[in-house]
Amino acid sequence: MGEVLFYHLSSTPLERTLPEILSRTLQRGWRAVVRTATPARLPSLDALLWSFDPGSFLPHDVAGGEVSADTPVYLTAGHEVPNSADVLLLVDGARIDIDEGRKFERVCLFFDGADETMLQSARADWMAVKSGGLAGKYWAQENGRWVEKAKT
Repeated sequence: MGEVLFYHLSSTPLERTLPEILSRTLQRGWRAVVRTATPARLPSLDALLWSFDPGSFLPHDVAGGEVSADTPVYLTAGHEVPNSADVLLLVDGARIDIDEGRKFERVCLFFDGADETMLQSARADWMAVKSGGLAGKYWAQENGRWVEKAKT
């Protein structure tokens, strides 16, 4: 059973944070699934992973296209995990399922602190993680750095 990391985005947008976290994930030798709440978001996430850094990209496949079981990163709005991922990253309002969370080494939930709906959903997910017996950590941004603010 892994841990659930809550990332409260306040000064750095998802478009800068997600590639950073995915890069660290791959450096550990882990595979990842990035789940968004809506399929309409997949093309922009796909483009982001190709273009976030002019000198590199994050290798990935996208739901609805050709998918390899060896892909290090898989983008989806569904619950499939074709790459035997170790890490699940939830973005754009995608919610955690406690039973599913137990199957991953790590679940990362990103939420925009300026969006009241996302904030309330993240609070509900924090309580679900706590009551579900999973280890949770809440990270917030301070002076451009991630700081751990709470644990379950």
